[in-house]
Amino acid sequence: MAGRRGGPASGPGGTPPPTGNVVVQSRTPVVNQALVMTWRTVKALLMLAISLLVTMLCSFRRVYSYLGRRLKWWSGYLQRKFKKNLSIEAEVDLLGYCAREWKGETNQARLMKKAYEELARQHRIKCIRQVRSDNYNALRSVLFQIFSQGLSFPSWMKEKDILKLPEKLLFSQGCNWIQQYSFGPERYTGSNVFGKLRKCVELLKTQWTELSGIKDHDKRGSMCNSLFSDKNTEYKLYEALKFIMLFQVIEAYEQVKSGKCVPSPFNHLLSQETSSDPLSFMMNHLNSVGDTSGLEQIDMFILGHALEVKIKVYRLFKFNTRDFQVYYPDEHHSEWPEISLLTENDRHYHIPAFQE
Repeated sequence: MAGRRGGPASGPGGTPPPTGNVVVQSRTPVVNQALVMTWRTVKALLMLAISLLVTMLCSFRRVYSYLGRRLKWWSGYLQRKFKKNLSIEAEVDLLGYCAREWKGETNQARLMKKAYEELARQHRIKCIRQVRSDNYNALRSVLFQIFSQGLSFPSWMKEKDILKLPEKLLFSQGCNWIQQYSFGPERYTGSNVFGKLRKCVELLKTQWTELSGIKDHDKRGSMCNSLFSDKNTEYKLYEALKFIMLFQVIEAYEQVKSGKCVPSPFNHLLSQETSSDPLSFMMNHLNSVGDTSGLEQIDMFILGHALEVKIKVYRLFKFNTRDFQVYYPDEHHSEWPEISLLTENDRHYHIPAFQE
C-alpha cells in the first residue's frame, strides 16, 4: 500500500525508531549541567578571591591606620620630649617676641614695648633666645654664653686644678660644713658631697675644655644646643658653678681675715647678715639656688668674678633710669670678655642676639 511504502517505518508498537536529533537533544542537558557547575565553581572562586582581596585591603587599611597613629604618637612624643628638654630656644625676632608677650595697654606693657624698641634701635639687638625660667635660669644663661662664644678658662682656673678643690677645702682648710651642701632639690648628701662635687667640677672642666677648643662657630653652636638639652648634665654643670662661687667666697673670706684687700662685691657680701661667712653664704644663698630660688644681684657679682667675665644685663623694667644697663661686676676689667643678658624682672634672664 502506498501509505505504508511512502511513510516512515514504524517500530514496535507503532513507535518511530530513534534518529540523530534525538541523540543530540539527550546530550544537551548534560552539557548545560556541566556548564552550570563550571560557572558555579568559577563564580565561587571569584567570590572567594574577591572576599580575600577585600579582607586583605581591609587588613592593609587597618595596619596602615595603626602605623599612622603610632607614627603620629611617636612624632608628638619626641617633639614634646625635645621641647620639654630644650632649655635654650632658637632665636626669634625681638620685636615680634615683644608683641606676643606684651599685648595690653597697661603702664607696664607700654614700658616694656618702649624698652624693647630701644634695644632694637639703639643697641642693635635683633633677636632673642628664650631661656627656661627655672631656678637655674641665671646660671644657665651665663654658662651658655660662655660656651657658645668659646671663651677660655678664667686665669685662676688655669693656675689651679679645680678638680682638687673639694678635697682641698676638706683636708687643708677643714671645711667640714660643706657636707651640708645642697644639690638643688637634693637638700642633704652628707659624706658623699665631696665625691659628687668632684664629678660636677670634672664635667664642667671637660665640657669647657672641649667647647673652647672648637673654632668652628656652627659646630660649637650645635654642640651647645645638644648639651643644653640634657637636664642631668645641665644640673651638674650648674652645681659646679655654685661650688666655684663658694670657693671664691671662701678665698675672699680668708683674705679679709688676713687683712688683705678683696674686690668690693665680696666686701659687700660678707658685710650682710645672711652671708657674713662662707657657711652662711652657702646655707642662705647657694643651697636654695636650683631649688626654691635663683641668683640674687649680689650673687651675680660673685659669679662674674668667679668666671672672670663682665655680665652686661639690660634690665627692661628699669627703662629710662640709670639702672637700665648694669654690669656684674661693675669694676673695670677691660681684659675680661663680655657677655650680654636681658631681664624683665631681675629673676629670669634671656639671651640677646646682636645684628652683625
